[in-house]
Amino acid sequence: MKRRDFLTLLGAGVGGTGYSLMVRAGPIGPPAGPEHVTEQIRRGFVRVAPPEGQAPARGEPHMIEVQLACDVLVAGGGMAGLCAALAAARHGARVVLVQNRSRLGGNASSEVKMHIVGADHSGQRPGWREGGIINEIRLDDAARNPQRCWELFDLLLYDKVVSEPNITLLLDSTLFAVDAHHGRIEAAYVRCDTTEHLYVVRAHVYGDCTGDGRLGLEAGAEMRIGREARSEFNEPLAPEQPDQKTLGSSILFTARKYDRPMPFTPPKWARRVSKEQLVQRRIQSWEYGYWWLEWGGQLNTIHDNSQIRFELLAIVMGVWDYIKNSGAHPDSAPWALDWVGMLPGKRESRRLIGDYILTQRDLMESANDFEDAVAIGGWPMDDHPPAGFDQPDVPPCVLVKTPIYNIPLRALYSRNIRNLMMAGRNISASHVAFTSTRVMATCAAMGQAIGTAAAWCSRDGLDPRQLAADQRRLGQLQQALLRDDQTIHHRQNEDPLDLARTATARASGQLADCSAANVINGLVRDIPGQSINRWSAELGADGAWIELSWTQSQQIGHIQITFDAGFSRPLALTSQDDYNARMVRGPQPETVRDYTLEYRPLDTGPWTVLAQVRNNYQRLVRHDFDPVDARAVRVHVTATNGDPAARIFEIRCYRQAAQ
Repeated sequence: MKRRDFLTLLGAGVGGTGYSLMVRAGPIGPPAGPEHVTEQIRRGFVRVAPPEGQAPARGEPHMIEVQLACDVLVAGGGMAGLCAALAAARHGARVVLVQNRSRLGGNASSEVKMHIVGADHSGQRPGWREGGIINEIRLDDAARNPQRCWELFDLLLYDKVVSEPNITLLLDSTLFAVDAHHGRIEAAYVRCDTTEHLYVVRAHVYGDCTGDGRLGLEAGAEMRIGREARSEFNEPLAPEQPDQKTLGSSILFTARKYDRPMPFTPPKWARRVSKEQLVQRRIQSWEYGYWWLEWGGQLNTIHDNSQIRFELLAIVMGVWDYIKNSGAHPDSAPWALDWVGMLPGKRESRRLIGDYILTQRDLMESANDFEDAVAIGGWPMDDHPPAGFDQPDVPPCVLVKTPIYNIPLRALYSRNIRNLMMAGRNISASHVAFTSTRVMATCAAMGQAIGTAAAWCSRDGLDPRQLAADQRRLGQLQQALLRDDQTIHHRQNEDPLDLARTATARASGQLADCSAANVINGLVRDIPGQSINRWSAELGADGAWIELSWTQSQQIGHIQITFDAGFSRPLALTSQDDYNARMVRGPQPETVRDYTLEYRPLDTGPWTVLAQVRNNYQRLVRHDFDPVDARAVRVHVTATNGDPAARIFEIRCYRQAAQ
């Protein structure tokens, strides 16, 4: 059905037709009366119910039409979309988040069980774990889910979203059509067949975090699929000739060890796997499947997804049959499968084209620093043979390390659809660059960037291109991202509203190279091999303290503190035991646990408590309070989560909370 045809069908029921209005705010809630309609439209969720006996739209006799008005629509509830929605909502935007599955997280959810990796290359580049929302989620999961339960991770992500009052969450809902005119999206259409609802969503900015670029496809956005020729961008890692091939998809499994031998009989449709097929593919343990169980890049990973699923299941069963029954792995006797994924973890499909296309050169030349940088990457360029398991004579991946690089805003919005942004594996990048930017922590960081930018565009009535071209606003956006602990390489706190930047820092003590002044030097992580940017002091009998003071009284109503959260180690939910052994599944020991925040109005005299915190495990902690006139503020640390020293990277002070 054409977009205009569908709009005609749905548009008939919106006004002057005798429809009654039933209004709900948020994902769940009782109907409200018509007098609340204006307020509920502002909040973003309006249900338009037909009078009894009348169909809401011709051609869909059993569907109820729902009108949604919001500032930002985010399509796709993987890590990119989730972080985009949270960032936009936390910056004041009304957000509708659309997810076509029953749970959030995408490849990181219990449906696929892939651990989240990013710029620190699973700890092989210590110190470069991403900050921001993705780090907040990782810390929550480590502290609240030490048992490594994937379903509890699903619940954590759900809780993050539904606890945010500015987000309306639509689960089991598929975006399938868009109304776009003259290079601008006017409405998106979403259907949930389990509830028999058709949603018509109107927003100022639309974010495509679907992975497959479905929103961009329906809007008519320019896009690419496959591998470019080496000559197009002068990329040595690209093939000589272009093609439509992509990375394949994978299905993982998990297994448990029992106290007795556990037999396995493969189904008749399982592949017969030989030793020769596994020469390049190492089997080292049994508890967690293998990313190299990959297939389908020689097909269309969207249209042929069902065939890819069937073939991957046959490969998984064949490999497990080889492990259990070939005699090559006798130690597997007490092991048995306890979960096999039914949803292929997809790596690559469409990529939308922005004002800038990231290439191999951008990732390899760290000096190529973008003025509009909004996020970092650093996973190696990681290409796989398209046919995956069916190319046994070829290594399952080729890794080429990159430096830490920045991702520009211009690669995160569409070149030809003015109010369309994107984050995730569908950003504006060549295939070669994509092989690095595609991993989930990098996608999440891009999601936080576009969510924040989309909220700003909605607030100021801008399109993303206008924001990127406005140097003043762009600088403010970057400072807002840094304030939210987003990592941008070669950028530091230059926020003119941060009163701490004019303060003098002193402390009860300090370790070598960890002076009190570091908390106001603008940097919130140690730069490996270059600089230490934290204050640190041994905890004595009375703990340790650090204070900021001014020569004149400052009115302060908001203080935020950035603690150390163990960036020297990887941190992810994983079922792979040897990878998990490199992590701390709980509060990170370096993080301050108990502290008191105090101020005093004079140079001398007693301190007044602003906040007392116990059992903290987060890196970024914010405190809002009625504004006080302060000549000094102090953070008095009395305990950490295990480290013998207090560690703080930054203290910021503001007259009021961020708007």
